[in-house]
Order: sequence, then C-alpha cells, then structure tokens
Amino acid sequence: MARKAIHKAIQAAGGIVVRGRARPRVAVVQRSKDDRWVLPRGKLKRDENPRAGARREAVEETGHRMRVHEFLGAIAYTVRGQPKMVQFWRMQAAAQPSRDLTKDIAAVKWLTLAAAVRRLSFSLEKLFLRSVGRRALKRSKRSLRRKTRRKTRAQAATKKSQRRTTRKSRTKSQARKSRAGKSRSRKAAKARTGR
Repeated sequence: MARKAIHKAIQAAGGIVVRGRARPRVAVVQRSKDDRWVLPRGKLKRDENPRAGARREAVEETGHRMRVHEFLGAIAYTVRGQPKMVQFWRMQAAAQPSRDLTKDIAAVKWLTLAAAVRRLSFSLEKLFLRSVGRRALKRSKRSLRRKTRRKTRAQAATKKSQRRTTRKSRTKSQARKSRAGKSRSRKAAKARTGR
C-alpha cells in the first residue's frame, strides 16, 4: 500500500506597510528572483511567532523600522503543490530607512493604495490589498489624529503649568516688592520723625 505524502502548510507572514500619515503610502517590493511585485512578506523561521516574523520580514524587505498594529487577515495558495498561508498585519513604517534591503529584494516603492494594487503581480494579493487597504489607511489616519490630540493636550497642560508657575512667581515677586515697599515706608517715616 502506497503512503500518501501529507504536506504541512508553509507558514509565512507580512504586512500592509504604511508610511506617512497625512498622505499615506503603501509599500510594495520587487523580488530579485523573478522581478515580481509583492507585499512585504516571507516564510517564518522554525517556531517563530507569526507577528514577530511579519515585522522581521517587513523590516528586511523595506529597510524601515516598523510598528506592528492589528491583524488584517490571511491569504492561502499552493506553491508547487504545497499549501502556503500568509498572515498580514497593519504596520506603520518610520519616515526614513534605517538599513539596506535584503538581497532578495530588488526595489521598494511607496505608492498610493490604488497604484499599489495596480503594481502587485499576483491577483490574489491585489484582491486582498483592495479589500483591507482602505481600512489600514483609515486606521493609520485615525492614529495620527489620536496622536495629535494627545500632543495638543500635553502642550495645553504644559502651558497651563507654565502659567501657574509664572503666576506664582509673580505673586511671590509682588509680595517681596510689597514687603520691601512697606519696609522703605517705615524707614522713611522713622527718618521724618527722627526715631
């Protein structure tokens, strides 16, 4: 009786990587081996956490440091008859690159969502990015608004604190001047009376 080969699915992870918040751009990378354009992604190492693997792959393939946010979904397909599953997270890239691209990547482009969808080589990735891309960009903009609000509140609190400090120092200064003025008045009065 012939044994059937049971293939375990290849596990991979990556990101919908966004750079910029006011006018966000999505990363697509060109593979060196076949010049195809894909989302930043790659195979997980043995026993690697998918989220950590997604971040590692995105950093290696874009050259930018990443902040990983929520899980966006997964795609599955077969590679030479073996199933492969790729999980994706929303990621926010730093404004400037911090390292060189891995040798597996020929180029990285930062494009608008529509241009990124058009640039991708595989129809399954195009469909996936089209379905989750807007949500990823909205969340990116929402986090910018939250960050701006927090910054504004912090600045307002700092100004309020500075005003209090200024008022306190003014009050202390006025009290010193008042005491000094009273002291001079007493001295002047003593001098007039001769005591």
